[in-house]
Amino acid sequence: MFLLYIDPGTGSMLFSVFIGIVSALVFLFRKVFIKIKFVLSGGKIEKISAAKIPYVIFTDHKRYWNIFKPVCDEFERRGVELAYWTASPDDPALLEKYQHVKAQFIGEGNKAFAKLNMMNACIVLSTTPGLDVYQWKRSKNVDYYVHIRHTVDDPLGYRMFGYTFYDAILLSGDFQEDYIKKLEAARNEPKKEVAVVGCTYMDQMANRLQSEPKPDNAVPVVLLAPSWGPSAILAKFGSKILDALIATGYKIIVRPHPQSFTSDKDIIEPLMERYPNSERIEWNRDNDNFAVLNQADLMITDFSGIIFDYTLVFDKPIIYADTSFDKAPYDAAWIDEPLWRFSVLSNLGLKLQEADFPNIKQIIQNLLTDDSFAQGRKRVREQAWQFKGEGAKRTVDYLQAKYKELRHE
Repeated sequence: MFLLYIDPGTGSMLFSVFIGIVSALVFLFRKVFIKIKFVLSGGKIEKISAAKIPYVIFTDHKRYWNIFKPVCDEFERRGVELAYWTASPDDPALLEKYQHVKAQFIGEGNKAFAKLNMMNACIVLSTTPGLDVYQWKRSKNVDYYVHIRHTVDDPLGYRMFGYTFYDAILLSGDFQEDYIKKLEAARNEPKKEVAVVGCTYMDQMANRLQSEPKPDNAVPVVLLAPSWGPSAILAKFGSKILDALIATGYKIIVRPHPQSFTSDKDIIEPLMERYPNSERIEWNRDNDNFAVLNQADLMITDFSGIIFDYTLVFDKPIIYADTSFDKAPYDAAWIDEPLWRFSVLSNLGLKLQEADFPNIKQIIQNLLTDDSFAQGRKRVREQAWQFKGEGAKRTVDYLQAKYKELRHE
């Protein structure tokens, strides 16, 4: 007697095929129904678009609530109906007491994709990459997909084709548009609409910072905040950098990228077991990173977008590790020029190489009293974070204008 085994990758593919077939049948029956209704009504029929949800926000994880809360607040303030669909059962949005914003948990994984692939909406706003690349397919009954970025650096750091099939991209700075145009030209893709609206989550963090007390640390607090993947700090240096940091006697907080706990489990889990939480080291997995960024006196990172959250909002120095970034899996591989994020790092802090690990305490001490990077942070802030304080307003302005355009109002 044989047991039928289907590996996870094949299973995911088969599920996607199944969803595609079901979606096609749904749309076929709907089309037939509309034609029958048209005949029976003597040629008079209501527009199918009347049933559309005007605006939908989709988020695949609760960690992006910091991006969408300001947008939801603005919709609520204007009294405009908005549907917020989340794949996290504990998304903070589900606890909000909005009148006009309706938050809904749509399931996790394939259940969420099944609902997304058959949604009927005018405009969908999301920060989730991979539309029409993986299981999340463009619905035939969605008019317009808008991508809002969750970092303020160059838009080439996604895995390949991360936002290729969106209709529009909302940016935080003018310089990002040039990268998008170059990528479209390199791949001979249709041009997407772009709009510079600022950064919603940075605006929110800056507002919070005004009312939060400054940390009073007994000893310096160093935040190690790596990205994920084979080029990230923990993949490259692992216990070597953790041993060097613990030897400083400072309080060390390690905050891996959330994706690390899925994609880099074989690296993260042994390190967490070897270096358990103690007075010297702490592993941070808070959904909201504000408290840990505010607490840290200095941050060590690689190519993670958290660089800009920390330096531009909290105005503190960084050390960036030399990890020899491999562009191969990313959209950056299509562009034969240095990424913006790497070109500006020297304006924000010091570069760290493995040979520097024995002297890392002295490097940190020197940097904590060095204000020479303040002007560099100011220049980068002005370039990457335009329309400071206006991100939510400009985002909703764009969405409402696009809705009127699509509805021919």
